[in-house]
Amino acid sequence: MLSANARREEIYHLAVTTGLASVEELSARFEVTASTIRRDLALLNGQGRLARTYGGAMALGAHPEASLRQRTGEAFEQKHAIARWAAALIIPGESILLDAGSTVGALAHELQKFEKLSVTTPGLNIMQELAESEGIEVDCLGGRLRNVSQSFVGPLAEAALERMSFDRVFLGADAVTAEDGICEADHAQTRLKELMARRGNDVYVLADSSKLGLRPFHAWARLALPWTLVTDDGADPEQVRKFLAAGIKVEQANASNFATTGD
Repeated sequence: MLSANARREEIYHLAVTTGLASVEELSARFEVTASTIRRDLALLNGQGRLARTYGGAMALGAHPEASLRQRTGEAFEQKHAIARWAAALIIPGESILLDAGSTVGALAHELQKFEKLSVTTPGLNIMQELAESEGIEVDCLGGRLRNVSQSFVGPLAEAALERMSFDRVFLGADAVTAEDGICEADHAQTRLKELMARRGNDVYVLADSSKLGLRPFHAWARLALPWTLVTDDGADPEQVRKFLAAGIKVEQANASNFATTGD
């Protein structure tokens, strides 16, 4: 039986060499409980050595940022439950701003049947979801395309935002904390998210429970209150308490119910 420190070093080595380590795989390999592995991963994440993912972790040096395609398949039930909850807020005729990202992409999918809606977005995946929706007017924030996130960023996108305002803004996140806001891999992304949040009457951050409290990267978007975190019912209660204590409203979608009724 390895010591805790030796086990964590082995976990880190596996993540570096294989790219991804799952909780189930590591629990079986080291013959410890899944809870023990999650604590190990949380410690390694806090040390800046691994980035937490849904169900495991990945080495920061080897894989600094997951692509949009990779993220789309993660936490499927949670993301789509969040998307359905968010879609229920939207009133026909509103003007909304949809960020790029997999969870906001799931929201765009839910909006396809709307008959009257104005949507602005920097995300190629959002445009693709809504391209054939005749009742939705879609405006694109231009700029420099980030291939990994399939979204536009930079001065052109920022300049376009200065001439717009929205009833609701829905933001995605690689991670989110009560103390520092939205965590992303790229400073241009966090800059754009801050500007997007300033242009909306109501601001929502859509983040499944695996993203709460993590710090995988070093770029942050600080959001002025009030804003609402929309997550799933698997969120750690302690993390939820931190957001509430910071004055952030928290809504939790029922992912278990989506698993039985979703498509």
